[in-house]
Amino acid sequence: MSILLAIFYFFYFSVIGVYIIFLPKVLSMAGYTPSDIGIIFAAAPLVRFLVPFAFIKGLKINAKIFNTSLLIMCLSALSFYLSLDNFYKLLLSNISLGIGLSIVLPYIELISLNYLGKERYGKIRLFGSVGFILVALVLVKFLSSPSVALIYLLVLVLITALFGFVIAKKADTLLEKQSEHTNDINLLADWKLWLGLTLMQVSFGSFYNFFTIYTTDHGVSLDMTIYLWSFGVIVEIFMLYFQGMLLRKNLLLILQITTFVTAVRWFLVFAFPDVTALLFLSQALHALSFALFHSAAISYLFYLYKHKSLAQQLFSGITYGFGAFMGALIAGYVYELYPSYLFLSSMLIALGATWFLVLWGRDPQRLNSPQ
Repeated sequence: MSILLAIFYFFYFSVIGVYIIFLPKVLSMAGYTPSDIGIIFAAAPLVRFLVPFAFIKGLKINAKIFNTSLLIMCLSALSFYLSLDNFYKLLLSNISLGIGLSIVLPYIELISLNYLGKERYGKIRLFGSVGFILVALVLVKFLSSPSVALIYLLVLVLITALFGFVIAKKADTLLEKQSEHTNDINLLADWKLWLGLTLMQVSFGSFYNFFTIYTTDHGVSLDMTIYLWSFGVIVEIFMLYFQGMLLRKNLLLILQITTFVTAVRWFLVFAFPDVTALLFLSQALHALSFALFHSAAISYLFYLYKHKSLAQQLFSGITYGFGAFMGALIAGYVYELYPSYLFLSSMLIALGATWFLVLWGRDPQRLNSPQ
């Protein structure tokens, strides 16, 4: 199972690499305006946010639903390839891809945590980071036309779906058992926890959407900016491999520390946007603010709630869906109106995440939660 999961992560995050790094450029090459591209790519995180609420209302996850989501992913990727010349078809393709992605990854994460445990999880998950950086290095050499990237997307999605199907078949009993749990997740009662986790992702809006523009606007070369991105992925891989010992500690404390470190990271980018050495230091902190935070967050929710599958799906939908959407929206307005304060706003948002996680640690609702 470990090998299958490693292969799945490799190809899944290769798909994400093509989607994030190249598809906006592909649509621009095809003649779409920035506003068109923005609308198309805003749809997926919103769908990712909304889908988990269908499961709160009673929809059950099982092997059939999981495999259906894999099929939706494949059809969406094929639709991307066939619909490049039609805005509405592309928008629909992206919405359906968002539906597939919102179901697939959370349950693979659930299977990973059940089969691997939180200590071994990172050593398998790091293959996803390897896939992400490799597809970027390979595809950039061959991106001669929009169809090339879309062919990569289709092939990688098909391979991802194949291994997802095999993994789900082997873990069929596990998925069925998880679907039997009644919902014990109360977002309103646990709002401090969920707000803290979400604000962490909102703070990343400036980084994911404007880091390249921000650094080059401050005189850092594009080549150096690519090196900064690559360095961040390298330290992420390093942390994923060695984080097992840390995850045996107090998970909530790790979440509080990593959100605070993230605030420090954004302050460095704000205060020293043209100092390459300090930008590399800020990227070194990606090991904590992404890799360790992500692993600690999914592990904490895994042990906190009985309905583990829904917990993972809500984490994916609320934080990486709604959080990413709000982060991009806020960052866009801040960069347009007060560009020099872009990462200062991210720092304040990350500090807000730390504050709410600290409040959650003091909340009586947290009785019987994991450390």
